[in-house]
Order: sequence, then structure tokens, then C-alpha cells
Amino acid sequence: MSLIVHKYGGTSMGSTERISNVAKRVAKWARVGHQMVVVPSAMSGETNRLLALAKELAPSTLTDAYSRELDMLAATGEQASSALLAIALQAEGLESVSYAGWQVPIRTNNAYTKARIESIDDKRVRADLAAGRVVIVTGFQGLDESGNITTLGRGGSDTSAVAVAAAMKADECLIYTDVDGVYTTDPRVVPEARRLETVSFEEMLEMASMGSKVLQIRSVEFAGKYKVKLRVLSSFTPWDIDINTEAASGTLITFEEDENMEQAIVSGIAFSRDETKISVLGVPDKPGIAYQILGAVADANIEIDMIIQNISKGGLTDFSFTVNHGDYAKTMDLLKNVVMPKLGAEEVVGDTKICKVSIVGIGMRSHVGVASTMFRVLSEEGINIQMISTSEIKTSVVIDEKYMELAVRALHKAFGLDQAPA
Repeated sequence: MSLIVHKYGGTSMGSTERISNVAKRVAKWARVGHQMVVVPSAMSGETNRLLALAKELAPSTLTDAYSRELDMLAATGEQASSALLAIALQAEGLESVSYAGWQVPIRTNNAYTKARIESIDDKRVRADLAAGRVVIVTGFQGLDESGNITTLGRGGSDTSAVAVAAAMKADECLIYTDVDGVYTTDPRVVPEARRLETVSFEEMLEMASMGSKVLQIRSVEFAGKYKVKLRVLSSFTPWDIDINTEAASGTLITFEEDENMEQAIVSGIAFSRDETKISVLGVPDKPGIAYQILGAVADANIEIDMIIQNISKGGLTDFSFTVNHGDYAKTMDLLKNVVMPKLGAEEVVGDTKICKVSIVGIGMRSHVGVASTMFRVLSEEGINIQMISTSEIKTSVVIDEKYMELAVRALHKAFGLDQAPA
């Protein structure tokens, strides 16, 4: 008997008909003897609907002053879908029980709207599994040390599912979504994109961090750290598909580079429209300047991505970095009103019309000239590069957002990703 965790996204839970199909799928797995824990997202569009109601009551930008109540509000979406799924499973003749994150409990820090999981107490869930019940645990949420409900931020249900699987040492975690696996890039941008049967954790981590929407980056980090076997597959296949066929479908995210893995130099092209660039101009070029800028941003719980510092001229330098669109206004306000006066910077400027495009592949470790090929292709398309970031298995560039699709299509073709591996 295996312990299996299923995670279903908002689209999979988007209506009572779809919830009923999820229940039938879960019941199929339970009836062959698996212990089942299910982590559902809120119904599609529900979280946005709830936050829109909050904005009607507080028309100005929802600030940190509202963050506790926003978490209280947003957490109800997953609670509703979990209860509905438990009811649907009971209608299928299976014993089931749903728990909110705070009932398990899933312990987090107190960073409202962006909380991080610290621990999970699995005793209650294990007792129910031992009694033959299917257990549904709300995704996206937890409880801080003061007893306040917290949420994990965008994509938090993926993180919840993998964290539950890690805490319970599950045999596998299946992430059901509206796509049938991980592709070489987004098929909506490049119709020739191919589904990968396997991808390494390192590649998936880079792809998630570089903009791939299939899995949330923190869920991949959890899976890699705790060696959770992870598979991405579609919830829109017929629920009564043969269970062995289903268990081998989608994309398997592997721990190690296997001899049978697709050995492409580049495995995928990731991109993100959610990037903004901020530049602090004319700051003194002296030790500690990066810390004074980025430390203040990090203290405000704002995640920083790409960073570049220009060559000093006349004792002054320019410092640029990227943040998520949702953090742009907060970061600009912090820099202009707090950091800039302290540093004596000349100006803080921002650009919201950028995007990030990345090539990712474990094959890049043993092949030279991959980055130069990327730069050549972009040059031939007349695309200017604003920022560059590299690691052992990826190269990322910031470009004008209007060139994003052109860049992705050109790179996908240049690296032969439209061709099946030999």
C-alpha cells in the first residue's frame, strides 16, 4: 500500500462537475489500496473574486495594513473547495474528511500573503488514513505562532502539496493541472513545443524560477530538498483512464541525471512577463552599497531576481535589479523615500515594460558556446539585451517585452527543441 498525494489546481476544481470528476479519480486510486491525501486549490477565479471584494471596500492600493485580513479572506477559497471535494467523495461511497491548514496544523512564519512553511504535524492526518479515510488538506495556507491564518502566496497550493508529501514521506506526489506535463516552452507561444517525459529537479527549479508556470518554484525547492518523487500530469484526461497508464503519464521530475533522460544541450525555454526593472542611479561606489540597497528591499519581504552594477565613473555607479510586478510600486516607494535619501543617489527609475527569457538545460554543463548562440540569435532578430544572468545550467536575459514571443520562438528553433531527441 502506497501513500500518494494528489494536488488539483483551480481549473481542475472550477465547477461542481469538475470536482465530481476529481472525486471519481481520487476514489479510483483509493479503491486499489492507496492511502490518499488530496490538496486542492480554490475554485478557478475564486481568490481573485475575494480580493476584488476587498478592493471595493479599500479602493486605494491594498497595503500591508490589510495583510492579515487579506489572508483570512483568501484562505476561505481553499476551505470551500476542500469541503466540496470531501462531500463529493462521500457521495462516491468513500469515507473522507477535510482540514483547513490550521487544523492539521501547517505551521508557518508570520509573513502575511507570503508565508513560508516551518513544520507540519501529520499525526491527525495519519490517524485518519489508518482509519481508511481519504484526507483533504487545504492548500495555500497555514498558521503562525500567534494562531493567525497565513497564506503562502502565488502558487502556494503546489508548495502545500509537496510539503505535505515531504512531511509524510509519501511515495509520490502527483500535481494535476490543466496541461499534460512540462513542455520545452509554452505551446501557446510555440505550437511546436514538445512535452518532456522526464526533467531533472535542477532544470525544473531553473525553469520555475525563470517563469515557467507549470510548477511554483518553492514547491520544486521542497521536492528537491526532501527527495519527493514528483509528477506533473493532466486532470482533463478521463477520470476512468487505466491507473497504470495514468501513473506513467505526464512529466516525471527526477532526482538524478538518468542515462535514459533526454540529453539535449538545452531542455527548455522559460519566460516571464512578471518582471520589472529598477535602477538606482548615481550612488557612491563604495563597499556596502549593494547591501544598503538590497538589504532594505529584502527586509521589506520583496524578492529580488537579476542584479547588475555598472562600472564606476567619477566615484559614482548605477545599480539595477528586477522584482516581480506586484512588488514594483512598493519597491519604488521604499527606494525613493527611504534608501535614496540615505545614499545620496541621483535618481531612481523603473521600467515595467520588460520580460525575462531563459534557456535551461543540464547539457549546458558540458557544452561551450551555448550562451553565445543565444546572444547571436537575439542579435540576428534585432533584439537588444538589457541584463544577463547565468548559472551552470541556465542563461537568462532581460529584453523589451514586445520582443518576448519573437525571442522565444527564435531560440526554440535555434536549439532544435521542436525536434524529438534521437
